[in-house]
Amino acid sequence: MLPAAGPSPGQTCGAVLVAAVLLQSVCVAVTFLYFTNELKQLWDTYSKSGIACLTGEEIGDFIQNLDLIESEDRAADPCWQVKRHLGELIKKMISRSYEENIPAVNAERALTLSHTDGQQPPHSPINRIAAHLTGNSNRKNSLSPRNSSPRRGHGQKINNWESSRKGHSFLYNVELRNGELVIPQTGFYYIYSQTYFRFRENENEDSDLLAQIRNPKQLVQYVYKLTNYPEPILLMKSARTSCWSKKAEYGLYSIYQGGVFQLKREDRIFVSVSNGDIVDMDKEASFFGAFMI
Repeated sequence: MLPAAGPSPGQTCGAVLVAAVLLQSVCVAVTFLYFTNELKQLWDTYSKSGIACLTGEEIGDFIQNLDLIESEDRAADPCWQVKRHLGELIKKMISRSYEENIPAVNAERALTLSHTDGQQPPHSPINRIAAHLTGNSNRKNSLSPRNSSPRRGHGQKINNWESSRKGHSFLYNVELRNGELVIPQTGFYYIYSQTYFRFRENENEDSDLLAQIRNPKQLVQYVYKLTNYPEPILLMKSARTSCWSKKAEYGLYSIYQGGVFQLKREDRIFVSVSNGDIVDMDKEASFFGAFMI
């Protein structure tokens, strides 16, 4: 009998080829597993970085629940630490911005309420309220007759002021009616007035009239307020007594007064004086005005 023959060269080559393929497959599998593991580790490291920590959930929800999710496990998580510090920083910035802006918000709210109540902002340049009236050279028509009305108080009311922007006079958001300033808005006002008294001897004057004028006189200036009450309300009064010498050719006196008063809308203020015969309505010496503060 013939002895059994060994594997043929073709079988040997096939076995070697199969072994090589299996070995290559194992190497590829091992390499794949290795790189997969490395990539996973890199991804874990990236996911715990400062920016990537914020991509896993909405930062707004995290800030709102910042005080509720704190725990020991969270405290050991680097990603949670990044989110926690960022959330606290955002809350501090929001709180600081609110504290800085709340005065402006309150002011705007008060301004809105004042508009709702029909009041205008007193410091707005558009709504500034002021008036300055100066004396009128036509003195005969400037003063009202004595005791012309029971609502005019003491003295003679000055009816005719210069208000047409001649010289220094002006009206700014204020109306002048028959010598009375009409208040357009409720508030606090500074009111002032000055009256110039001047006696000058005239050769043509009657001697009896001159003697009467030379007698001691009480020179008085009144500032009144008219409201819905039947009688005017005296706000200010200033006076002095004069006694001119017979040797003097003339005598000059001026009375000034001013003060702050609370006035209501549609109130009216005016000036009255005693001894209207010796009042000099010089525009630089006799004047009357008010402005809102």
